[in-house]
Amino acid sequence: MIIILIASILQTSTGFGFSIMATPFLLLLFAPREAIQINLALSLVISSVLIMKIRHDVDTGILKRFIIGSSAGLLIGILIFVLADLTKLKLGISIVILVLTILLIFQFRTHQSLRRDFIVGGISGAMTTSIGMPGPPLLLYFSGTGTKKEKLRATTLAFYLFIYFVSLLMQVIIAGTSIEAWKAGGLAVPVVLAGLVLGQLLFRWINQRLFRLFMYMILLFTGIYLLFESLYL
Repeated sequence: MIIILIASILQTSTGFGFSIMATPFLLLLFAPREAIQINLALSLVISSVLIMKIRHDVDTGILKRFIIGSSAGLLIGILIFVLADLTKLKLGISIVILVLTILLIFQFRTHQSLRRDFIVGGISGAMTTSIGMPGPPLLLYFSGTGTKKEKLRATTLAFYLFIYFVSLLMQVIIAGTSIEAWKAGGLAVPVVLAGLVLGQLLFRWINQRLFRLFMYMILLFTGIYLLFESLYL
């Protein structure tokens, strides 16, 4: 419950954070299939509740390209989940996240383009069905292009509505599911709703500079944790 509460607050206040924070810890408590499906279901709840309030900040052009790009990535990700060694996958992802985060901290910048929108959407889709974490590529991309926090949060939440729903459906159909995952997810819904309220309050007090600092901390935590888990656990 503590994991879910903190992750919900981060998701609501930044547009990221739930899967990045919750998934590594849920993997300590549940089997990979259950952990990922709990994360996907609760993330879908958060996105559904929030999107109506902030829909006017969504960049629909980027959103459409993310969705199109993610279509191929979703299929690749589910194949990775079923066939690949998840330990090696986590190791590779952790290294990529840490390298890119360090580049961002040292003011590395990139320009938003149509081609990059499709690529980022594809990578995010693959990471969603494989390990339940679509956030890192979006966070790195938006941070590198200097996107305002309102647009960043709204566009990613809108994208999550699509990506989480389709990923959860593919997970259940291809990988199967369990009653335990749905019971745990149902019990966590009230905690998620509490996190939504607290996260909304926090968002009002975060300026652009502090928002960027939060993003770097989340990315560094994710990369270091996945690296440690893949090497020593």
